[in-house]
Amino acid sequence: ANQGMIDEQAEARLVKQAFQRNPELMVLSKHYAGDLRKFFNFLPNIGGAVGDSARTEEPDAIVVGTGLAGLTATLNILDRGGRVVLIEKEHRMGGNSNKASSGINACCPQNSTYGDDLDTFRKDTTRSASSSAKPHLIETLVDNSEAAVNWLKSRVGVDLSVLAQLGGHGHKRTHRPNQGMVGAEIIFHISRAVKSYSNSGALKIMMDTKVESLIRNDKGSVIGVHVVSTDGDNSTEAITAPNVVLATGGFASDRSPGSYLEKYRPELMKMPATAGEYSTGDGITLGSSVGAGLVDMDKIQVHPTGWVDPSDPTNPGKVLAGELMRGVGGILFNSKGERFCNELGTRAYVTDKMFSHDRYYNESKTWNITRDIPVFSLVLSSSAAEGARKHVDHYLNKGLLRKIEGVESLANWMNVPISDLLGTLRQYQRDAKTGHDEWGKTSFFGVPATDLSSETFFAGTVTPVLHYCMGGLTIDKYGSVIDEDDNVIPGLHAAGEVSGGVHGDNRLGGNSLLECTVFGSIVGKKIPIKSARTQQANRPALSPAASTDTPLLTMADVEKHNTDDDVWIAIHGKVYDLTDFAEEHPAGPESILELAGKDGTEEFAAVHSAGILDDFDPVGRIEN
Repeated sequence: ANQGMIDEQAEARLVKQAFQRNPELMVLSKHYAGDLRKFFNFLPNIGGAVGDSARTEEPDAIVVGTGLAGLTATLNILDRGGRVVLIEKEHRMGGNSNKASSGINACCPQNSTYGDDLDTFRKDTTRSASSSAKPHLIETLVDNSEAAVNWLKSRVGVDLSVLAQLGGHGHKRTHRPNQGMVGAEIIFHISRAVKSYSNSGALKIMMDTKVESLIRNDKGSVIGVHVVSTDGDNSTEAITAPNVVLATGGFASDRSPGSYLEKYRPELMKMPATAGEYSTGDGITLGSSVGAGLVDMDKIQVHPTGWVDPSDPTNPGKVLAGELMRGVGGILFNSKGERFCNELGTRAYVTDKMFSHDRYYNESKTWNITRDIPVFSLVLSSSAAEGARKHVDHYLNKGLLRKIEGVESLANWMNVPISDLLGTLRQYQRDAKTGHDEWGKTSFFGVPATDLSSETFFAGTVTPVLHYCMGGLTIDKYGSVIDEDDNVIPGLHAAGEVSGGVHGDNRLGGNSLLECTVFGSIVGKKIPIKSARTQQANRPALSPAASTDTPLLTMADVEKHNTDDDVWIAIHGKVYDLTDFAEEHPAGPESILELAGKDGTEEFAAVHSAGILDDFDPVGRIEN
């Protein structure tokens, strides 16, 4: 019982039967005293109340991490009739997947409407991966991309109807929702699908729980985990399963002494990051402890555009300004009001052009940790902003973007001479007409209007940020973890950012959510199921919110519920009590608590689709 394999009542019954010298129990104990997992697996075969009451059914898999990779693996196992223990060290699901904003790549659900094909997608990904490209992993990623996006649409229920072209891509192949931010939408819907199994007995979710170590048997197979509670009581438990899936993410936010960041890229230790503070390489440490190989650990992606919050510019945590903002026509300017790159280039290319403003970097191509991180202006015209309306509204609400009328006001905001800025913009307009510029840009979207004095601009300050770790545990194309001698470690699997090698030197925008879905699905589909329950025909139904006659309320009524312990918010004409949900909100409670007692329609619509509210019963409706 103290290892978490049975409860204390079951243990008491077993002890009683042992003292009574139950002959079948004695035989089983004699042969399997050194392997409790097998002991409990065979226990039901001895008949009688001993086996039926004492055995706690072992899961088919333990999944560590609740970002998209972990949730994808979990849902695939559950849909196949398996049993899962899902473990998360944080209080909320979603991880960094919840923050994703640009989209998910796939080729070609649109039947090549936009001229794309698998070979072109492979070449774009390989070009970005450069000398560290792993063809077998890239082929797996690309060839399964269409199935991955179709699964998110059909099984998970995510709208991915909008298509865009990001930097480094030769075609439009990045999918996102028509409403809401892609990461928030995917995580909400897939966590909802996973949680629907909670009452079936097939799923156990352990939040606020950290995996401290892996359990191996005498043959070297991984057969479980030791966990500790992180919610205050520090209780420990051993959980066994024939398969463990690591989906714990990267390490870009760990700046502690001895961290992977310090070990492999010490010059980046002072650079801000978009990853959550929970991104500390836990799964890499766990895998390494059982001999897993590591690959590309020095390949840490610096994304060129993280928003600088004017109210908190030195905060090391940044919100990503995704490729979409440049893909729709966003223009990058330096402190002199000049362009300096093809905004649609790869992340590595744009970052290099930014860092090259520093003389030391320009000469050495290595960042000096003592230098100030440079900042730049990202500017969208009114037509470009329309191409990313949800994102623009979201960033406006957060105070990361500001709306500016006319080029003169834009020059004042950028603190550059109006003549210099006008010269840059006029040249950009001329380049757009000819179809190319001096940096090789050939696609021009959202070009500012001819009359710049009446153009509406949306502008914010951006800076390079640590965004993604290409390195991690060595895996094969099936998601099995490989040891330092290139052998599969039995029972251990990995998916998502915790694994390495998929992206080579530099990850292509939109390939992170794809990696999570592709390799999460591959792992979830290969895990053996001991005794499958009834499968897809009997999936738990996702029940819609109950239909009730809700009372008529005024905003004055809503305003009375404006504390952390009493949170009412009006959204789309209905009032919701989100008090209990605030702590479960994947993006954190702050964005909900700050809207307590208010109308949050605008803020909600900038991030989510209206369908997300189907799970919540309104407490009332607002009187028109």
